[in-house]
Amino acid sequence: MAAEHVHCLIIGSGPAGYTAAIYASRANLKPVLYTGPEPGGQLMITTDVENYPGYKDGIMGPQMMDDFKAQAERFGTDIRYEVITKVDFSGNPHKVWTDAGTEVHADSVIISTGASAKWLGLENEERLATSGGGVSACAVCDGFFYKGQNVVVVGGGDTAAEEALYLSNICTNVHMLVRRDEMRASKIMQQRVLNKENINVHWNTETKAILEEDGKVTGVTVLNNKTQAEKNLDVTGFFVAIGHKPNTGIFKDWIDMDEVGYIITKADSSKTNVGGVFASGDAQDNVYRQAVTAAGTGCMAALDAERYLGEKGIV
Repeated sequence: MAAEHVHCLIIGSGPAGYTAAIYASRANLKPVLYTGPEPGGQLMITTDVENYPGYKDGIMGPQMMDDFKAQAERFGTDIRYEVITKVDFSGNPHKVWTDAGTEVHADSVIISTGASAKWLGLENEERLATSGGGVSACAVCDGFFYKGQNVVVVGGGDTAAEEALYLSNICTNVHMLVRRDEMRASKIMQQRVLNKENINVHWNTETKAILEEDGKVTGVTVLNNKTQAEKNLDVTGFFVAIGHKPNTGIFKDWIDMDEVGYIITKADSSKTNVGGVFASGDAQDNVYRQAVTAAGTGCMAALDAERYLGEKGIV
C-alpha cells in the first residue's frame, strides 16, 4: 500500500498535542494527530483540575481533554487512535509507521508524546491515583486537596524535596520517605527540607503498603530497611516523587536528548536538531510539567511548523 503524505503530523495527544492541532488546523496545515497508547495523556488519570485558566469551577481531567479534542476536531484535525512505533527522520519528508503497519510521510512532525510518572509498583497505587483516592505524582496539581491534612512524599531527589516543601505550606504534616541514609537532592534543597518544622524525614525507609478504606488513602505502612521495623503513618495523601520517564524511546536514534530522555529543543523555540521536527509538552519539559505550560509549547510547535513549511514553500 502506498504511503500517505501529510503536511503536519502530530505524535501524541494531551494538552500539547491537542493545542498544536488547534493552531495547525487554523493555519490550514491539515494536521493528522495520532493519539498514542494513552489518548489525553496524564490528565486522563487526574481528577479535579483547578489551576487551568478559564475553568473557574475546576474540571475533571478527562473532561478537559475531551474539550481540547473537540476543539481540535472542530477546526478539522484528523485524529487517529493508533500508536506510532517507528520513525525515520533521515530525509524529507519524514517517515513514520503505525502499529497497524501504515506508513505516513510528513513534511513536518510535532512530537508531543509526554512523560509518564514512575510508580513504586504497589498493588493499589495506580488504581488510587486514577480514581482520585489519595495517590498522586504531582503535588502542584493535587496538593490543594490535602490542605490541613497529613501526607507522605516518597523520594530523595530534588523533585521530592520540592514537592515536600510545596506541601509543607499547605498540609499540617509532611512525612518524607527516603530509601537511603542520605538524599540525592542538592545541598540547598536538603537544607530547606530539614529546616522545615512540619517535614519529618524518615531515613532508610520504604513503603510496604498503602492503606485504604472505601477507596481512599487512610495510611501507609513503612519499613525501615536497616532495622526491618514496620510502622503505620496516618495520612490521607500519598505523593510519589521518584521521577518521570519521557515517552521518547522511538526517537532516540534521530533526536538529541538529555541523559534521561527528554528532547532537547533550541533556545526560545520548539525546534529539535532535525529540520522540520518539533517537540512540545512533557516530552521536552522536565521542569514545569503542567497542563498550561504543555499547551503553551504545543502552540509554539504549531507556529514553528507553520513557519518552517512556509519557508519551504510547502504551504
